Amino acid sequence: MLKSKYLITAIVLLSLGAIIYGFIVIGEQPALGNKCIGFGTVGLFLLAMPLFLLKESKGKKVKDYMLTEDNIRKMREIEEKKSRKDSASTK
Repeated sequence: MLKSKYLITAIVLLSLGAIIYGFIVIGEQPALGNKCIGFGTVGLFLLAMPLFLLKESKGKKVKDYMLTEDNIRKMREIEEKKSRKDSASTK
């Protein structure tokens, strides 16, 4: 089976190639140029980006990245510890 890393890279390269080709051809064949640019954009944002996000977020908890009261409290505690440590080290 093809690794998802290589599949995502191939989609990105093909999409960028289609966009570049579309800009090159748009002067002579506007309809084809616009189609290539559109398909390249769709490839990047509707195929490559979601696949990349799925691959990178596999096994991670969404709750850890949400801004909840508990997470805000933890961040404040960490900042207070850092400020205490910095003030103690400057003395």
